[in-house]
Amino acid sequence: MKHAYIFPGQGAQFSGMGKGLYEQSDKARAYFEQANDILGFRITDVMFGGTDEELKQTSVTQPAIFLHSVILFETTAGLVPDMVAGHSLGEFSALIANKVLSFEDGLKLVASRAAAMQRACEANPSTMAAVLGLEDGRVEDICSEFKDEVVVAANYNCPGQLVISGSIEGIRQAVDRLKAAGAKRALILPVGGAFHSPLMEPAREELAAAIAATTFNEPTCPVYQNVDASPYTDPAMIRQNLINQLTAPVRWTQTIQKMAADGATQFTEVGPGSVLQGLVKKIAKDVTVDGIG
Repeated sequence: MKHAYIFPGQGAQFSGMGKGLYEQSDKARAYFEQANDILGFRITDVMFGGTDEELKQTSVTQPAIFLHSVILFETTAGLVPDMVAGHSLGEFSALIANKVLSFEDGLKLVASRAAAMQRACEANPSTMAAVLGLEDGRVEDICSEFKDEVVVAANYNCPGQLVISGSIEGIRQAVDRLKAAGAKRALILPVGGAFHSPLMEPAREELAAAIAATTFNEPTCPVYQNVDASPYTDPAMIRQNLINQLTAPVRWTQTIQKMAADGATQFTEVGPGSVLQGLVKKIAKDVTVDGIG
């Protein structure tokens, strides 16, 4: 019996996130104020009272979700993970929980990643779409049909739910083909770019430089990484997988399956929202799921 802690990614943000934590805990308040200093602006003002539009900016969203998750983890007594994982951005939160990264270094990397992704999105307008009710293999086959446009599988969220990523025209055409192939829904998402696709290569190169300059410690437990759903404890491999994650798909379905196969019976989501709890219930029927948020 093992306890897995999992951390959400972009999309879990909401106005008011972290405000109660800030007001009720001196330790949490100190973390938030340290974050304001590190980032060079009061991200707490946006988190606690910003509009949905302000919170949607990648340069705000990613640090905000990271902060909410990590500060919750650090200020909740008695959390000792046997294994950790995070969905995309959430992988950075997971690396704080198993002591690979310090709070300061983790936040700086997340801020660098967000800024690099924002620049990549602006340089090459692109998008993503959610596909429901079609087998992964069928979605992959349709993606592979595109030769002149970028269209790839980006997020394997749970059985029957896959997100694709690519050029605006490619995704538009793919949505039509996927519907024709029997998808219950194929819906273009309101996101700023084609995350987890080859179009993120400029951001990957920027992130690689930031990661090379950051200290990675020996973890206290394995992290199951997005790129191949496997557990890692070698800091050098963790670094490389974190870099590759930007242009590779998030294999969340496979990650949860692997963690359950390796003995995880309890999954706890730490951070805003409950999206991952819902996904785990669809992927692994025999485990217990809860959340701290």
